Amino acid sequence: MYAIETDKLTKTYGTSRGITNLQLNVDQGDFFGFIGPNGAGKSTTIRTLLGLISPTGGSAKVLSYDIVTEKDNILENVGYLPSEINFSSGMKVKDVIKYSATLRHKNCKEISDVLCERLGIDVSKKVDALSLGNRKKVGIICAIQHEPKLLILDEPTSGLDPLMQREFFEILTEQNKKGATIFFSSHILSEVQSHCNTAAFIRDGRIIVSDSVEKLEETGAKKVEVVGAFESGDLKGISDLKHDGNSTSFLFKGDISELLSTLADCKLQNVNITEPTLEEIFMNYYEA
Repeated sequence: MYAIETDKLTKTYGTSRGITNLQLNVDQGDFFGFIGPNGAGKSTTIRTLLGLISPTGGSAKVLSYDIVTEKDNILENVGYLPSEINFSSGMKVKDVIKYSATLRHKNCKEISDVLCERLGIDVSKKVDALSLGNRKKVGIICAIQHEPKLLILDEPTSGLDPLMQREFFEILTEQNKKGATIFFSSHILSEVQSHCNTAAFIRDGRIIVSDSVEKLEETGAKKVEVVGAFESGDLKGISDLKHDGNSTSFLFKGDISELLSTLADCKLQNVNITEPTLEEIFMNYYEA
């Protein structure tokens, strides 16, 4: 059973592109990374899945609920963190957290107290005085404290310092081990590579690839970095070719013996052949 499933989900804004024919399946219990640069359609996808904006075409279900006719059930069972956090002016942090729990008809004080301590939040402060990072922490607490079946988080680490990012992902991992599905958008590939089981790349409102992180990493491509006079000649399988002074780097997916033969014919001072990072693989997809 899927926590999220879409069928040709489309959202347009007049003549402007939003998302187009999205085919996306997220298994229950998955830790899923939704990757793309700013403007790729990540936030539009998330807001459409939550029923906050209406689709132009196609359909989708979240936790088996239809995003158009059963959006109240979706919001009841999902923890959502928007990319930009805003609270009602004049409220204290403790009031915001309590109000969020009240909307769920739950007493979440025990869990919220623990989360506040772990994230270093002073609940007596007014939200108007909070920095971006601390507003993001309060949003995280509101999203997680009722321990929802599905967490949908839009660019959750923006504004968090590295220590808080690590603590945040530890909290997410704990929730995932308890059975919660984690779906978070990001433009930071290292976050996805470190924490996610599955990932999808979105470009210009379309999914260009979706698979397990392990399979995405096993593309068969190699990253080649050389120093010296490199000439590719008739070598096939090169992509993402970059020159920087006397250094050249590229991704290679072809006959390794032909690669070695070509390198042997070049006057090189150094050669380094490694596995590419997920970011380099993604950029190869994206630029293609």
